[in-house]
Amino acid sequence: MATTIDQTIAQKQHSWLTSITNSQTFWVVIAVILACVFLSFATESFATSKNLYNITRNFTFVAIIALGMTLVIITGGIDLSVGSVLCLCSMVLAVTMNAGYGIEIGILAALGTAIVVGLFNGILIAYLGFPPFVVTLGMLSVARSLAMVASNNTVVFQFGPDHDLLLALGGGAWLWGIANPVLYMIALALLTGFVLRWTRFGRHVFAIGGNEHAARLTGVPVRPIKVAVYVISALTAGIAGIVQTGWLGAVTTNIGAGMELQVIAAAVIGGANLAGGIGTAFGALVGAALIEVIRNSLGLLGINAFWQGTFIGGAIILAVLFDRIRNIRQSE
Repeated sequence: MATTIDQTIAQKQHSWLTSITNSQTFWVVIAVILACVFLSFATESFATSKNLYNITRNFTFVAIIALGMTLVIITGGIDLSVGSVLCLCSMVLAVTMNAGYGIEIGILAALGTAIVVGLFNGILIAYLGFPPFVVTLGMLSVARSLAMVASNNTVVFQFGPDHDLLLALGGGAWLWGIANPVLYMIALALLTGFVLRWTRFGRHVFAIGGNEHAARLTGVPVRPIKVAVYVISALTAGIAGIVQTGWLGAVTTNIGAGMELQVIAAAVIGGANLAGGIGTAFGALVGAALIEVIRNSLGLLGINAFWQGTFIGGAIILAVLFDRIRNIRQSE
């Protein structure tokens, strides 16, 4: 009996270790740690408190949106509009507050705009059968155009009576010297992780990505769930836009340009499968962290910033290759 118990424990430990080492997120974490160790020795400025503060703050905006994007990708979809939605929500917030309204009204207007955009995308995709790529690509253009219309394509840097409060919201550090955006990111990541791991909604999201037809046959409300994930994706873009507005202290119609590629990259590098059915909140965070470490390291090492796209694109290809190799090994 004792031998049997020992064998059972050893088998569980082996399977746990195997599952960890087979996880793409695990290797991304290792890559982030190794990169940080290397840069700490290779440069004098990487490990400074100021640089680490900037890194943790800078990657939060991509990470927050990547949480919503991960849900979309798990269902087998894609959202190319998040960068423009961030811009639109930022501009709605700025214009509303510039008109003399308080920060509460501005935030509600920005989040309401995000919900409307998410509903529009989700309904076209879930109920009318439009391809997610086409719908969200169209919204990428529409949302940024609406941002230009709302501001008359001007820079907004005065936010009315609650100007200082908005700047403190995005640029302050209210708890233990940790930048506020980081605190928001951690809270949203914990919420997303809980939803994916412990709720029926989360199980339905994975079921749709695994096999949508089978999910529908087993009673999963596929269409409402699909609409919900696009609303969540737009909401995370709206939240990131609100926080980034407070951090920057100004809004232009160029804010968020090209951000959708970084967000998708963060989700994919973190382990989300573009075919659907796989993804984690923690993976979205570490994927965003790796991208920011790469971006930060280029400047510190004196490498031309134009190489950033090459490094990030290479990381995406390696992530997909890793997933492909893992699938081949599991099928053998």
